[in-house]
Amino acid sequence: MMVSCSARAGIVAAVSGYLAQAGCNINDSSQFTDRDNGRFFMRIRFVSEEGRSLDDITGGFGAIGAEFGMEHEFHDLSRKTRVVVMVSRFGHCLNDLLYRSRIGALPVEIAAVISNHTDYQKQVVNEDIPFHLIRVTSETKPRAEAAIMDVVHETGAELVVLARYMQVLSDRMCREMSGRIINIHHSFLPSFKGANPYKQAYARGVRLIGATAHYVTADLDEGPIIEQDIVRVSHAQSPGDYVSLGRDVESQVLARAVHAHINHRVFLNGEKTVVFPASPGEYASERMG
Repeated sequence: MMVSCSARAGIVAAVSGYLAQAGCNINDSSQFTDRDNGRFFMRIRFVSEEGRSLDDITGGFGAIGAEFGMEHEFHDLSRKTRVVVMVSRFGHCLNDLLYRSRIGALPVEIAAVISNHTDYQKQVVNEDIPFHLIRVTSETKPRAEAAIMDVVHETGAELVVLARYMQVLSDRMCREMSGRIINIHHSFLPSFKGANPYKQAYARGVRLIGATAHYVTADLDEGPIIEQDIVRVSHAQSPGDYVSLGRDVESQVLARAVHAHINHRVFLNGEKTVVFPASPGEYASERMG
């Protein structure tokens, strides 16, 4: 359950009281009040001890939601999120997502992979995942984006993940998919741009390599940040080391951002996000051995 509204007294009592009356047991709860804008955010994981349906529990909450002016969502965490992954010619993030999905570390159903190149077509098809080659040029961009959105709608995808997809999305697509597209990029921006930022970073003696995962907006690489991380490098490492370490941190950061989103731990809060930590057991679906 996700709740956001203006902060005021009685919110926690009202929500927890309703769940108790509905025969639900709260397993985990997180909350945060943003003092800058007066917004309150809460995430609750609960189970119905009486076997009531999620629709039934959701329907009964309307009066409380209206009283507090809440934006609220109820989700079944046992259901896998349908995802479309988009990739160009760098496959490390795609490979990582495919592996995590296969072993259960990411509870997603990858409904399709879209690319503007054929590099990973065979690999994706061998995973029994539909592969869509949609080439993009400046002349065909509107048609290409229409074809991308056709795949999103036809698959019923709830999330699009740009796993190093090296095409800029249009403002229209960003607006239509607001809060439902996650991108990953290195954290050298805006200092080092272009085709080889790691080589530029090496030449300047950079000591920290980082990655940022964020929601996509019309402002290129400036959407609300979900996850970030860094790895240290030294003078003794080569440009190739920079690239290899950068790929590792990009894969990890993207996976953590996707995990947070599909487990409904992320709230949009203006130009930033509120991201609650994972609850106990949320990584436990990964098979061991």
